Amino acid sequence: METIFIALGSNLGNRGENLRKAIDALAPHVAVQKKSSIYESRPQGVGPQPLYLNMVIMGETTLLPLLLLGQLKKIEASLGRVENTHNLPRPIDLDIIFYGDTVMDLPELTIPHPRMHERAFVLAPLDEINSFHMHPKLQKPVIDMLDELGDYSRDVWSLADERL
Repeated sequence: METIFIALGSNLGNRGENLRKAIDALAPHVAVQKKSSIYESRPQGVGPQPLYLNMVIMGETTLLPLLLLGQLKKIEASLGRVENTHNLPRPIDLDIIFYGDTVMDLPELTIPHPRMHERAFVLAPLDEINSFHMHPKLQKPVIDMLDELGDYSRDVWSLADERL
């Protein structure tokens, strides 16, 4: 079993329900151990679009990284995500943030997620469930990466009373 962290985001349709359905769909492949609160965030680097709901889950899986990615893509498709919607509104987005201490760089998958350390909407919920998890490539804990972002509160808001 490998410990994994998956970031979830949704900005189309019933965003909270999309997150819940995605977590439920993970069940055959991922034993979810922890779930962050839900956070709301502005889309980054794109034109006007709806706000995102974001969260991070920690779990365990026996699937190898590329098989896990394949399952995440199937879940996204089952919830209405279409291909080629990178940086566009979408009902669900599932990203592998960490897969144990694995470091890999393949055309279809990079672990750890290559931009996670720049994204408060990933780091804030990740910090909530495991502040001291060490980034295997940068050799920094989550709490330090979040601190390096400075004041992220203008772009990411905690909805701490919102849980799935």
